Amino acid sequence: MKKLLIATAALAALTAPAFAEGDADKGKKAFNKCKSCHMLKSDEGDVIVKGGKTGPNLYGIIGKQAGSVEGFKYGASIVAAGEGGLIWDETTLAAYVKDPKGYLKEVTGDSKAKSKMTFKLKKGGEDVAAYLASVAPAATE
Repeated sequence: MKKLLIATAALAALTAPAFAEGDADKGKKAFNKCKSCHMLKSDEGDVIVKGGKTGPNLYGIIGKQAGSVEGFKYGASIVAAGEGGLIWDETTLAAYVKDPKGYLKEVTGDSKAKSKMTFKLKKGGEDVAAYLASVAPAATE
């Protein structure tokens, strides 16, 4: 019985959505480091943060499959990670921005995995992820 309870608790923890403990207000400021490559533009065309187009638009990225923003040409490794089931949540995004190449190597199991994102956000990834979650589109039912 005890083993069944432990297994059930472990399964519940693994299937529950993961949330990093970030501060959206701090993340808004930290996003200034990201906007040289990324913008935040709503599906309706409203520009939330004017930024570069080197990287994909990050509006609504939380909850999306990795490597799936329409119209952006991704590298093979991040597409493979997404096809393998990587969905961005606050925790996975915070881990990715800390070391994009290393994260993709770990997630895909490919020692030759690469990332087009060469910048490493050593501090504040949780805050940026919380900010991106805070400007996401409202959930529809």
